[in-house]
Amino acid sequence: MNNFGIDLWSNNNFIIENGLLKLNYKSKPSLLSLVKELRIQNYKGPLLFRFPHLIEKQITRLYNTYNAAIKENDYHGNFNAVFPLKVNQFPSFVHPLIEAGEKFNYGLEAGSKAELIIAMTYNKKAPITVNGFKDKEMIHLGFIAKQMGHNITLIIEGLNELETIVEVEKETKLPCPNIGLRVRLFNSGSGAWAKSGGIDSKFGLSSTEILEAYEVLEKNNLYDCLTMIHFHIGSSMNTIKPLKNALKESGHIYAELKNLGAKNLSSINIGGGLGVEYSQYKRTINYSLQEFASDVVFTLKNIAKQKNVEEPNIFTESGRFISASSAVLIAPVLELFSAEYEAGHLRLKDLNPPLIEELNELFQDMKKKNALEYMHDSIDHLESLLKLFDLGYIDLEDRSNAEILTNLIIKKAISFLEIDDYDELKRIDNKIQEKYLLNFSIFQSLPDFWGINQEFPIMPITHLDKNPTRSAAIWDITCDSDGEMEFNPKKPLYLHDVNLDEEEYFIGFFQVGAYQDVLGMKHNLFSHPTEVNVTFEGEDVKLEQIVESQKIIDILDDIDYDINEIKSILNSKVNKDIYLILEKYLNDNSYLKTTWS
Repeated sequence: MNNFGIDLWSNNNFIIENGLLKLNYKSKPSLLSLVKELRIQNYKGPLLFRFPHLIEKQITRLYNTYNAAIKENDYHGNFNAVFPLKVNQFPSFVHPLIEAGEKFNYGLEAGSKAELIIAMTYNKKAPITVNGFKDKEMIHLGFIAKQMGHNITLIIEGLNELETIVEVEKETKLPCPNIGLRVRLFNSGSGAWAKSGGIDSKFGLSSTEILEAYEVLEKNNLYDCLTMIHFHIGSSMNTIKPLKNALKESGHIYAELKNLGAKNLSSINIGGGLGVEYSQYKRTINYSLQEFASDVVFTLKNIAKQKNVEEPNIFTESGRFISASSAVLIAPVLELFSAEYEAGHLRLKDLNPPLIEELNELFQDMKKKNALEYMHDSIDHLESLLKLFDLGYIDLEDRSNAEILTNLIIKKAISFLEIDDYDELKRIDNKIQEKYLLNFSIFQSLPDFWGINQEFPIMPITHLDKNPTRSAAIWDITCDSDGEMEFNPKKPLYLHDVNLDEEEYFIGFFQVGAYQDVLGMKHNLFSHPTEVNVTFEGEDVKLEQIVESQKIIDILDDIDYDINEIKSILNSKVNKDIYLILEKYLNDNSYLKTTWS
């Protein structure tokens, strides 16, 4: 059976049992059972499940692996990590993250004033780092955070920010936060986000600016505040070689600054970069977490020894690694494209074109031994009939009959061939594609697919004891042609041929916990899906912090419509009974309502 690459991407978080996809944790609930429990409570449409235990699992893996590498290499620095809030700022994610990371002193990284306020409010004793471009207000917030008792480091992106730190320190007389220097390395990373590193990257100080920054710190008696250098060479790197080069380069910068007199410089922040496997077809990340951590520790230890400086503490910011696996989007299938091609829709005449008669005979006479041959013949006949329609030799009823009969033949052939000739079916997948209409918006829930063609593992959550035989294209419900995941023969997705009049069929999208929430857009004014945190009390499953998809009236309010004006105008144009219906719709969400949705 097709396991949809679960062994590649799921890190043993999910398992298949008795045809169902299950959470591989405690009582091992099926995802279908979670969906049904929410639907009983009348939450329909797309659903986003968050799994806090998977956040905790990733944090634990990160710290345990690095600490093991430190022990193995007799490394004298310690390991620290912060979560970049830009990856997911939603409270239903951040609160479980802080709780799970407390025992490790896992901190937060902020890249804006709003994110810094979140960190100052909810972070406890763990480190806070501040990246990104900063104005005077943001730097002042950093000073206030320091006064509040936070272990905060302002990482400067340009000399002007350092000058502003000096200015704020003199004006406020507040204790100065720790200062970090983001360095612009010559080496860059690999993968889709490699441009975030390298000599031409958006962020960081050149070698000359690093020396000038140290002189400014010395001149203003703030060199004791310099505690960290920082670099970032890319998110989700698919190979580890660029990291090794960047570590050598940054390690030498660290050592040079130490030897210049930066006595409190004690940390190297290596940014993010830990790979997340999104592919369900072949492995794309060619290293392990253990190899990654060991290379970091080993390389920095060697440079410290070579330069005769103390080994630096290690900071990381691998937010994608922590968050991606923690969320799963599940959307119901509303329609199948072929559903309109049922035998009841045939309009056969007393006298039909010869090719139509032949199609009907193929359908009636098909047996297992000739199923493949007849399916190929039907596809050829349909192509011929469509050309005849273009030339005006057959009418619209004939065309409709040709399409219906061909689809009936394909379905009948698949029912004969799905066990014995499954591989042969896959060889002609372009000819037997099915289009699955799902009740969700790609732009809202999978913006990285639309924006940068990011892969996400996709699979049904039921029928996993049966071979999926239909090459699948996925359509969302937006009125935009980009709201489609086309069938890709190089990375083929196969789904099941189901009767939606008799059963529900749900598709899961995995590894969606990083960036998709915060990047989601209200294209066509579709709001976020209904969200829920899945927690456990012993073996019992609890669905908590349910955040229902936004009401239409609230979405309109968000984009600055005067909702009182909308209500007033609508009320003035219809009678009371009709307005009550309108008001009901205004207080519902935008997703489609059907029997199964």
